[in-house]
Amino acid sequence: VQLVESGEGSVQPGGSLRLSCAASGSIFGINTMGWYRQAPGKQRELVATMTPGGRSTNYADSVKGRFTISRDNAENTVALQMNSLKPEDTAVYYCKVATIAFDYWGQGTQVTVSS
Repeated sequence: VQLVESGEGSVQPGGSLRLSCAASGSIFGINTMGWYRQAPGKQRELVATMTPGGRSTNYADSVKGRFTISRDNAENTVALQMNSLKPEDTAVYYCKVATIAFDYWGQGTQVTVSS
């Protein structure tokens, strides 16, 4: 199983980026899909997660109202639309796919917000 992320980029404050993550290979029992991030010198933190079917989402307080998570269960993909980006959003972003047996992580993609 491999998680491939895309959407890496550098934007000015107030800009937008969209991250995508696609799971390839045989993956069964997918539960929550989500995004985490890690800024230099800080611990990895939850950004947003979504349960199967999109019945429930969870966002970090710092991104509520600015970021939107979505997923396509048929394609095993998860995306993160990031609007009104701030310099403090600068980090490496990781997608995570949780199954009943194992958690899979993407390789990480850099998001830089700077003027």
